[in-house]
Amino acid sequence: MSKSTPPARAHGVEPSSASGLSTHILPASATMIGVCMTVLSIGHIGPAGEMRWLIDKLLAMDALLFLASALLSFVSMRAELQRSRLELHAEWVFIVGLSLLALVGLVLAFAIS
Repeated sequence: MSKSTPPARAHGVEPSSASGLSTHILPASATMIGVCMTVLSIGHIGPAGEMRWLIDKLLAMDALLFLASALLSFVSMRAELQRSRLELHAEWVFIVGLSLLALVGLVLAFAIS
């Protein structure tokens, strides 16, 4: 019997499974798409301008990032062979989407007079 443990279990982390992180990323990504669409809609209440154009484009790209994260998450729950890799990609795309949403919030805060 070997004394070494697989790297995924070395720190008490189980390998990715259908009930892993993807089950959290999928609904969170869907919710964040809704957040992007809501902020996009609310932004049209104010005056049009260069900042609104930038915010609209960033929110649209962000919604696409969250959609990609949701799709990767869903596929990772269905896949047998590449589950861990797909879940990792879904996680990173989700983090990038959250970062972009925070950046949009910052731009929006300074754009509001």
